[in-house]
Amino acid sequence: MTAFDETATMRKVYRRLMPMLFAMMFINYLDRINIGFAALDMNKQLGFSPAVFGFAGSIFFVGYMLLEVPSNLILHRVGARVWIARILLTWGAVAAATAFVFNDTSFYVLRFLLGVMEAGFLPGIAVYLTKWFPVRYRARAVGGYIVAGSFSAVLGGPISTMLMTYANGILGLAGWQWMFILEGVPAMLLGLLTLRIMTERPADANWLTSSEKNWLEGTLAAEREAVGGNRHFPLLKVAGDIRVWSLACLFGCALVGIYGLFLWLPQIVKSFGQLSNIEVGFLSAAPPLLGVLGTFLISRSSDRTGDRKKHLAFVYGMSALAIAGSAYAPNPVIAYLLLCVTGLFIYAGNPLFWSLASSFRTGAAGAATIALINTIAQFGGLVGPWSIGLVRNATGNFKLALLTISAFLVVSTIIALVMRVTPPEDETATLATGKAPRRA
Repeated sequence: MTAFDETATMRKVYRRLMPMLFAMMFINYLDRINIGFAALDMNKQLGFSPAVFGFAGSIFFVGYMLLEVPSNLILHRVGARVWIARILLTWGAVAAATAFVFNDTSFYVLRFLLGVMEAGFLPGIAVYLTKWFPVRYRARAVGGYIVAGSFSAVLGGPISTMLMTYANGILGLAGWQWMFILEGVPAMLLGLLTLRIMTERPADANWLTSSEKNWLEGTLAAEREAVGGNRHFPLLKVAGDIRVWSLACLFGCALVGIYGLFLWLPQIVKSFGQLSNIEVGFLSAAPPLLGVLGTFLISRSSDRTGDRKKHLAFVYGMSALAIAGSAYAPNPVIAYLLLCVTGLFIYAGNPLFWSLASSFRTGAAGAATIALINTIAQFGGLVGPWSIGLVRNATGNFKLALLTISAFLVVSTIIALVMRVTPPEDETATLATGKAPRRA
């Protein structure tokens, strides 16, 4: 095929698949964070304490972590298209069912089940992309759906709070109940659409010509063969790499801030004054919106200099300072502005983290490395929301909770400054010679 044909083929694939993947990612993030907005009314109506809400926010990650690996194994057996559709259908059903929680136990069970049903979604999408996009086109494809999470964080507040406000009382249901239902149903609809319009692999696509199918299948097969030829590193060797643990601990501490702050952000903003739910929704959109800007600027700087460590230290250090400043701000306006500054920097660490993690190894060893780092780092999702709830419950305000987040971000900053990113000497020798060095 000519270069023009190749470009046209990939444009066709992108336009066919990315709108669906973008919509999936948007709803995925929305169904994760919408309990923060529901809590504005739900907590009072059901009598949930800050500790109860925080634990419910954290228990999601227990189910998510327990089923991540089994879900991925099943996906490889039954196919990405079918398994992604199953994930969408079941997580949408559980998300909608959250409208009918009636006590703390039912809340815990449904949040745990949401994590179970959603487990494997992001890795599943990543696997699906490898069946369609050659390496040189994959970064754009990943960016095309990952950015949906940022859009969801920005639009989630206004969407959720408007649903809560204008649907309140319809058919005897509270606004927060309608919000869960109306934001859970789209996931189920996307699951049905996935089965109907998405294709497992290029060879099955009736919307590609024969030459397009042959080129795409041949290119992807050659890349899979090349990856299979990469030198294999045993899992124990991956787990014994201090770089893996350093980066996992760094990102885990950062996730305490990311998940802790943004699940609690609506309630923090609400505490600043007599604000309506819709006002809270729009004010909560500013920090993640600034996060999109920060991600763009910091990533460009990091790519230009080739440095990841110092940029990571900078964004988490600035986040720690801003959120600590918000805790001690003399008035609500300054406190809110400092939370916006926190959003500007804290989101910018995500692409730096993934760039650094993916640079450690390639091929199967690289996949194992990234999976292990991500699994370990999820302790941040467990610790963040719950710890803030416990502190809020004990103190009656968010001051110490914000300082707790700041402390974890300081740890991330320190790790970023001191961690090693070059491979161990014995691994370098192995890569250079193709043989493991002899031990004395």
